[in-house]
Amino acid sequence: MSDEPAGGRVSVSVPDQVELPRLLDFYDYQTPEDTRIHAFYDRLREGELSTTTCADCGAVHFPPRVVCPECLGDDLEYVALPERGELFAFSEVRAGAPLGMEDDVPFTIGIVDIGDVRLSARIDEAASDDLEIGDPVDLRIVDVEGPADHDRVWFRFVPADG
Repeated sequence: MSDEPAGGRVSVSVPDQVELPRLLDFYDYQTPEDTRIHAFYDRLREGELSTTTCADCGAVHFPPRVVCPECLGDDLEYVALPERGELFAFSEVRAGAPLGMEDDVPFTIGIVDIGDVRLSARIDEAASDDLEIGDPVDLRIVDVEGPADHDRVWFRFVPADG
C-alpha cells in the first residue's frame, strides 16, 4: 500500500508577487462616476482635508457623508478641517498588516483630534516610542499609486516640527 493520499500528490508554485484584487484595494476610486463624495478627494488633491457639515442641524461628520446621520437631511456642505491636530491615541502595527503592506511593518497608526472630529490615520516618520498622547501632528497628503485609471490621494499625519 502506498503512503500517498488517494488523490495522489502534486506540486504547486507560488508567484513572487501577487496583484491585489480590487476588493483588497482599500483606497477608494475617487471619480464622480465611482463615489458621491468625490469632492472630498478633489479637495484633498488640492491639499485640503475636508469633511461635510449639515446645513439643517449643524452636525459635522467624518468621513464625509451624502446624508446626515443625525437628522437624515441631505443639505450638506464641505468645510475645511485644520491641517494640525493632536494625537488622541496611537498604536504600532508590528504584524498582521493588511495585504500589500506587509513590508511596511512596523508602522504607527493613530486617532487624531482635529477640532470638530477625530479620525484615524497613519502617523509617518515616528515610531510609537517617539510619541505621546497630546503630541501635535501635521497633515500629509499621499499620492496613491495603483490599479486605477485616475490619480488617487489619501492622507496621513507626521509629528509637527518643534
